[in-house]
Amino acid sequence: MNFVRSHILVCTGTGCTSSESPKVIAEFEKQLAAQGMDKEAKVIKTGCFGLCAMGPIVTIYPEGACYTRVTVDDVEEIVSEHIVKGRIVKRLLHRDAGDQQSITSLSETRFYKHQMRIALRNCGIINPENIDEYIGKDGYTALGKILTEQIPPQKVIDDIKASGLRGRGGAGFSTGMKWQFTADAVSPDGIKYVCCNADEGDPGAFMDRSVLEGDPHSIIEAMTIAGYAVGAHQGYIYVRAEYPIAVKRLEIAIGQAKEYGLLGKNIFDSGFDFDLELRLGAGAFVCGEETALMTSIEGKRGMPRVKPPRTIEHGLWGKPTVLNNVETFANVPLIIRNGVDWYRHIGTEKSPGTKAFALTGNVVNTGLIEVPMGTTVREVIFDIGGGIPDGKKFKAVQIGGPSGGCCCASSEHLDLPLDFDSLKKIGAMIGSGGLVVMDEDTCMVETARFFMSFTQNESCGKCVPCREGTKRMLEILDRIVSNEGTMEDLELLENLSNTITETALCGLGQSACKPVQSTLRYFRDEYLAHVVDHHCPICNGRKRHLEIIPELCKGCGKCARNCPMDAISGQIRMPHVIDTTKCIHCGACWGACPFGAIDAIEEEV
Repeated sequence: MNFVRSHILVCTGTGCTSSESPKVIAEFEKQLAAQGMDKEAKVIKTGCFGLCAMGPIVTIYPEGACYTRVTVDDVEEIVSEHIVKGRIVKRLLHRDAGDQQSITSLSETRFYKHQMRIALRNCGIINPENIDEYIGKDGYTALGKILTEQIPPQKVIDDIKASGLRGRGGAGFSTGMKWQFTADAVSPDGIKYVCCNADEGDPGAFMDRSVLEGDPHSIIEAMTIAGYAVGAHQGYIYVRAEYPIAVKRLEIAIGQAKEYGLLGKNIFDSGFDFDLELRLGAGAFVCGEETALMTSIEGKRGMPRVKPPRTIEHGLWGKPTVLNNVETFANVPLIIRNGVDWYRHIGTEKSPGTKAFALTGNVVNTGLIEVPMGTTVREVIFDIGGGIPDGKKFKAVQIGGPSGGCCCASSEHLDLPLDFDSLKKIGAMIGSGGLVVMDEDTCMVETARFFMSFTQNESCGKCVPCREGTKRMLEILDRIVSNEGTMEDLELLENLSNTITETALCGLGQSACKPVQSTLRYFRDEYLAHVVDHHCPICNGRKRHLEIIPELCKGCGKCARNCPMDAISGQIRMPHVIDTTKCIHCGACWGACPFGAIDAIEEEV
């Protein structure tokens, strides 16, 4: 028997993969063999650790030493010093910004101290392509408990209702009530479905992707539980084709679950049957809307439809269908395992549990985080995020992507709890969980224009308010940003925003104007500077855009792979370029570039 004394965990999420973590893994295996340590140390591929800007990340146990920005050239030293001699390589240890003291354990970093991981519990810890590792972390015990103890489906639904779990994909509707409505819905032939929305279309959002890449079995287990609860025997995971790693690991996980008898016929010898299939989306933002998603699964063009009837009664192929997003499902097994009381003690009374956020933009620590509901904006940006780089002042944070609104730098907003109900009061929403942080150099009018450009481009065109209204709003914003707007434009902008919100067909159209509405409300002085003074004090007669410095660019392609708008192009080992017409200034490329080749450039308007 071989006794492995060291486990080398290497992140293979999208961010670290783009930083060539697979090559780092290959080099570890090579060096371990060369130094005679291949029987005493094991290399394990994991999902996302969260600290995406510092990748590739390597954590070695039992010491828990966390190495960041590891290159192929560093591997020989790590093996010879740490694995062979037991001496931690201090130069590669993570350091908090402004702190010269290196930190051995990832849990000791400013980034992780304030986090609590439920949906992300196994990401960065287990090999997502090995079902045994998921089972070793109590995976499938919730499903096993339900089926072997023959817990009634209604009891499962009652527990989910009592937990207070709310949908993590947008509006925060009660998950238990959605399951209840689907269970109660009548299907003439008895057919019902369970669907998972993994069509994460918001710019800069990657929470669902990371869960699928790092812990795919948690979603399979949760969907099977949902199927048992509502009386469904078939499920579909609708995932973006642009997530190749997630798709691959889902395919592996589904195959393993079937091999172990955890999917398919007679699961746990209970007589309950449930199967899962993948459906790949083509990247349309509108397919994140539930009716459009189901239409796409059916093989038709993804277009939203009028409600009622609701999908819980008339969903996929006209059958009652329960739809939750990835993060919502990821909470379910732990609620069943640990109990309702355990879950309700986390977060707030009306928003129990945790929420995962993608923290991007002008903040020191960009990456994936998960915090208890009710954590303040200040804690997220300054404690976890490390504050604003280069000594700049915090100005605003866009919450919930293009369907969300902005919080400003006032103490009222900074100390605002991040939960469903508190954000509604200021005209924002959690949405998918994207957080784009902006500093003092950001023009909020231009920010609103960028988000409106995305929304208008992604409009399905089915309803007039969204199709034509967003187009007119974008035209007005273009004029204002160019200092050619008028006070009448501001009035028209507000009227159009209200009309679209009240009359658009689907939720995406109804929330499309939130970035404009919130910036008009909290940054009206900047709109007035553009239309009255025709001179923005922030733009100062100039426009800022991100640009790649050819002399510093190595052509690694990491910026392009992290860009949510596909605004970056170039050949490998050749300087890349940014298409400024597509760029939304989210900062994903800036945070991803390991060579400091991306800079903010000013040009005359």
